[in-house]
Amino acid sequence: MSAMQDMEFEATDLGKIQIADEVIQIIAGIAAAEVVGVVELSGGFAGGITESLLGRKNFSKGVRVQFGDAERTCTIELAVVLQFGVNIPAVSLAVQEHVKRTVESMTGLDVTAVNVHVAGIALHPERERGKETQELTAEKRAR
Repeated sequence: MSAMQDMEFEATDLGKIQIADEVIQIIAGIAAAEVVGVVELSGGFAGGITESLLGRKNFSKGVRVQFGDAERTCTIELAVVLQFGVNIPAVSLAVQEHVKRTVESMTGLDVTAVNVHVAGIALHPERERGKETQELTAEKRAR
């Protein structure tokens, strides 16, 4: 990923407003995760350093923002993992629409494109989470 960029808006009498690209990445990542059928964003574009070192969820993982040449425009790239059995084109379209609408309404930017890369399919994520919970419970009982 390239160095941090800021989207600078015109200055007012009170000063100037800047939005860091990481903020836009976080907005896009949360919006994508809200779509039914999206299990998680993949670390395909941005690594999960924050998640692994600090134990916090990194909402910018799997999101890349590139500002356009035109004023206040950007393109968003997302790498997603979808749930097995979903209609991939339909979920991807829902991600594109929701991310575009959310980023534009929160930032005032014109999102010229939202490119969705399906990086994986999760097989029965609910069952896997349940299995992990059962294993942890069994370990606690054994102690």
